[in-house]
Amino acid sequence: MSQATLATQTTEQDVTAEHHPLARFIDLERYPILARDSDAYRATVESVRDQLRTDGCALLSKFIREDLIEPLREESEALAPKAFYSDNNVNPYVTPDDPSLPEDHPARFFQHYTNGFVARDLIPEDAIVQQLYRDPDFQRFVADCLEESVIYEFADPIAGLVINVMPDDTELPWHFDTNEFIVSLMTRRPNEGGEFQYAPNIRRPGEENFAAVQRILEGDHTDVESLTLNTGDLQLFKGRYSMHRVAAAKGQRLCTLLGYAKTPDMMGSLEHTKRIYGRVTQQHIDADNQRRHDALMG
Repeated sequence: MSQATLATQTTEQDVTAEHHPLARFIDLERYPILARDSDAYRATVESVRDQLRTDGCALLSKFIREDLIEPLREESEALAPKAFYSDNNVNPYVTPDDPSLPEDHPARFFQHYTNGFVARDLIPEDAIVQQLYRDPDFQRFVADCLEESVIYEFADPIAGLVINVMPDDTELPWHFDTNEFIVSLMTRRPNEGGEFQYAPNIRRPGEENFAAVQRILEGDHTDVESLTLNTGDLQLFKGRYSMHRVAAAKGQRLCTLLGYAKTPDMMGSLEHTKRIYGRVTQQHIDADNQRRHDALMG
């Protein structure tokens, strides 16, 4: 291939990227997610994969363009009042109490929390986070990072894309996620605290590892990692296998959760959805008999 031809192709790729919707939001020089055939793209993906293989968590700092940080924060702050707040006691598996288990079993360790979630159907279609969530090139990048051939948006009309709202001096207690992995975008860093803390790969399919879970719940954080996220940072996390929490924060903390799944029919459970979002849809009722096959609680 001649130098002239290569230069022409490079220019065409740059023009295409410049006019792509993602160019408005993402720092494409730092994260060249539209140049999928480039060495830079492969290096970026491999870096994320290495982090996920090591401890199930990958941080992509300054993912959002610098000039979009304030609009992103303002957007989430404007939507925060739409949040439904749960004032509940939950165990790490977000399951009901089981009196048949010993009193000191981790599934009977209930923690109080007050957190709000803005459901997907309350987030405008033209919101930055909605456009990012739906974009096929962003989804392709996430799938590549997760080493998945394809990922799907949640079928769940409420829980697929949500904004987690943590008021001043609140925390999100220890828990496992329903989905195998989650993508999160920090949209407002609190004034202090609010660190993301997690126990990497503490369980695996068919192996709950209750003893290790119990140690953490009792305050032994020897195996716990702590991560501070700034506004505009993107995080990929395998939260079904790593128990995690958000530490108490001073000042409001807003984080958008972008839910994807390996299958196109992912729905939250009836009980969990009602508890967290205050309502369910007919789709949740119809999917209530859905069962998992990884032999894990929650």
